[in-house]
Amino acid sequence: MSLLPICIYPDSVLRRKAERIENIDEQIQCLIDDMIETMHEAPGIGLAANQVGRPVRLVVLDVERREPGRGLLVLINPELVGAAGTTKSEEGCLSIPGYFAGVVRHQEVVVRALDREGKEIEIAADGLLAICLQHEMDHLDGKLFIDRISRISRDIFKRKWKKKLKEEEGVEAQSCLD
Repeated sequence: MSLLPICIYPDSVLRRKAERIENIDEQIQCLIDDMIETMHEAPGIGLAANQVGRPVRLVVLDVERREPGRGLLVLINPELVGAAGTTKSEEGCLSIPGYFAGVVRHQEVVVRALDREGKEIEIAADGLLAICLQHEMDHLDGKLFIDRISRISRDIFKRKWKKKLKEEEGVEAQSCLD
């Protein structure tokens, strides 16, 4: 297993719609293991394959922060098949480090997917798991949580993010000159 680099916004792979996985082969199994290790090391509670530069419909989640691995889910080709209610919660993203915003999502969801062995599973979720499922599945469709905040908040975020990236470029350029 190895740690994978996490793609940071505005990397274009984050906006690509991920392709369905047709074969759960050794390469996909290796990607699953690497994604799990990367997610835990980050530390995060969810990671979509396109966040590590692989635009395929694969998500790993582990919302059990106190006991990593206990609540581990691997979802291949996940689909939202049911939803009810709405809730608003603070979200962040490994691909947009340091930024958090309130996002409205479904309160309860039902997701159908394949597990890592190719067996069909169905998950009914609420709370943090429901939010995480929706967040990661958005990634597979090329959407980020910032797409779900108000236009004004998104404009403010983009201005601040551009400034942050320019400052980081300046620091990197300066360190090269030292």
